Amino acid sequence: MAKEEIKIIAQNKKAYHDYFIEETYEAGIVLSGTEVKSIRMGKVNLKDSFARVENNEVYLYNMHISPYEKGNIFNKDPLRTRKLLLNRHEINKLIGYVTRKGYTLIPTKLYLKRGLVKVELAVARGKKLYDKREDIARRDAKSELEKHFKEKQLGI
Repeated sequence: MAKEEIKIIAQNKKAYHDYFIEETYEAGIVLSGTEVKSIRMGKVNLKDSFARVENNEVYLYNMHISPYEKGNIFNKDPLRTRKLLLNRHEINKLIGYVTRKGYTLIPTKLYLKRGLVKVELAVARGKKLYDKREDIARRDAKSELEKHFKEKQLGI
């Protein structure tokens, strides 16, 4: 079978810095026509967005989709709440995670899959400051090792 083509439109890189990602889910999203056109043009921001479960439905908050230039009266509010489309089983699992202390739902990616806009929703646990410092130290040590190894190979 042919591999499904996925075009990533937006990523929330800050989420990987601020949270431990436990599990990810793929969700559809309810949008209007002008929002889809704006997303296809890449005018979307996931930076401060989060999801919440209300009345056994999942909603996405603070995802900024810039108004479509040619949308006129059909443009919606850029920061409006958007409903996510998940199976009942997945929603029940998310409810179980979110009721535990310290867990939250964060969108990590927004992409097109077979012409449909999808959101990768992550169950995340917040990092403490020392966890962030530890990650930075680990990354620096790795780059230092690679630099040292490269110098050794070149004979410097």
